Amino acid sequence: MNGRNLRNDLFYYLGILLICAPFLKMHTVYVPLVLLVAWGVRSCAAFAGESRTFSDIRLKTVNTLVAHQTLAVGVILSAALLLPFASSNYLIDVLTSAILYAILATALNITVGLTGVLVLGFIGFYGVGAYTTGILTAKFALCGFWIALPLSGLAAMLCGVLLGIPALRLKGDYLAVVTLGFGEIIRIFLTNLNGLTGGPNGILGIKRPSFGLFTLDHPRDFYWFSLAMLALIVLIVSRLANSRYGRSWVAIRENEMAAGALGINVFRKHLLSFSLSAFFGGIAGSLFAVKQGFISPDSFTFYESVLVLCMVVLGGIGNVIGSVTGALLLIVVPEFLREFSLYRMLVFGAVMIAFMVFRPNGLLGSRMITQEIQDREDDGQ
Repeated sequence: MNGRNLRNDLFYYLGILLICAPFLKMHTVYVPLVLLVAWGVRSCAAFAGESRTFSDIRLKTVNTLVAHQTLAVGVILSAALLLPFASSNYLIDVLTSAILYAILATALNITVGLTGVLVLGFIGFYGVGAYTTGILTAKFALCGFWIALPLSGLAAMLCGVLLGIPALRLKGDYLAVVTLGFGEIIRIFLTNLNGLTGGPNGILGIKRPSFGLFTLDHPRDFYWFSLAMLALIVLIVSRLANSRYGRSWVAIRENEMAAGALGINVFRKHLLSFSLSAFFGGIAGSLFAVKQGFISPDSFTFYESVLVLCMVVLGGIGNVIGSVTGALLLIVVPEFLREFSLYRMLVFGAVMIAFMVFRPNGLLGSRMITQEIQDREDDGQ
């Protein structure tokens, strides 16, 4: 391990402890557990974008990497499954919200991280999914949750296709502005379509999902259900990232002209990633609707789009595990800084700025992006 990697590792673990300090209430007995989970996250990211150079990865055997990854997944899932037994309903609700944002960040990472398309109005797909579930299950009672869930994803995907066909022909800032406009248009439609969406008053009475006679009314039950959905979506996106489609997306992100010269249909691959991202965003919106039991246009503002984008950037662009990590940090940590009252966002913002300055590629940035940054630094010396 060279000096640069040692410095990066020390900053990573010290930063995790600094962010988690308010949550731990400075009880040192929890420090080993936090460090173990932090190690697990890095091990899970070994193939998906660990913050190390290619030469370091080649020194490890495949069996060692697989063993570390399996152990890390076991540690994280065990901690996540057992956490509700030692938590209040308030904390469980906060963690459930973090899980829903993690699904959103994972979905957005398909376009921003893998394909390199900047989307500023992603929360529009979230709103489409939430209102589809609300309209189908509560407003008109046309079907149950298990039918509304995939329909919400498909409705958001349809919006993604209709938006992507004209918008994805644009590049850079122009595309970002178009997606920003889409998010605002969706919010205005939700506000003005009183007969369908309830207007500013929203939709009330959205019921929790049920398995036969068993309804997920308790916060702990819905937490486990949301965790299972997150694990499934992370698995699907990880497999996609390692498939030929994912490699095509990365090739387009790195050099669109070269990818086109190699025979990759850039527009179709862009449209595929955009529509898949919208689908998972709609799924997250459906889960949000049944969690809250009430939805209104105020839940789908531009601020939410920026927040989800920050999760992707903080966790590491192009890294699925990094998106989940960024969502957990940006949702859970501010809740435990409330005791600092007016200064909590100042403290939290300062920590985030420090992370972006010292780790511009995110906590668990893509190996390729990390290598490019280090190569440019070496060339400049």
